[in-house]
Amino acid sequence: MNLIKKCHPHYIEAGCDEVGRGCLAGPVVAASVILGDDFNNIFVKDSKSLSKNSIKDLASYIKENVKDYAISELPPAFIDQHNILNASIHAMHLALDQLKIRPEFILVDGNRFHPYPHIPHQCVVKGDSKILSIAAASILAKDYRDRLMEDLHREYPQYGWERNVGYPTKAHREAIRTFGTTPHHRMSFKLL
Repeated sequence: MNLIKKCHPHYIEAGCDEVGRGCLAGPVVAASVILGDDFNNIFVKDSKSLSKNSIKDLASYIKENVKDYAISELPPAFIDQHNILNASIHAMHLALDQLKIRPEFILVDGNRFHPYPHIPHQCVVKGDSKILSIAAASILAKDYRDRLMEDLHREYPQYGWERNVGYPTKAHREAIRTFGTTPHHRMSFKLL
């Protein structure tokens, strides 16, 4: 199924998504993408439905072929202080702040968003499987976060972050039980 390219054809649209909300460790990462009129790739879809290799390849393609994009992250300490919903939305705001092109309309994956100054927005439930710019943002955020967790895995190999990327798998919880937590764990989450 082809994704919707533009919801509001007369506006410069930015699609936003985040990854890592349900993780026990690592940052929440958000991306914002402004597509060009000529952007077209039938392989771009919700990052949850793509293999790791496809995500890497598509992330490179997206970076080279969109008008503008930005990626931001917020660490576990921020998540613990402000909660994961607020951290996710703030990360999307930070990604929007970094865009060189100012969008005129924001499309957000999900059903919650804090208004971004002076730019209207629309929340789209399962937007990453419906709207191309949101799907592209989900791919960039996922690729960035997966690479970051692979790097952290080298420092903390016992937690299996190269496979579970911080999500609450049985092996990850067992490692927390055995080795304790790291500075990258979210202490406000139910770790065990």
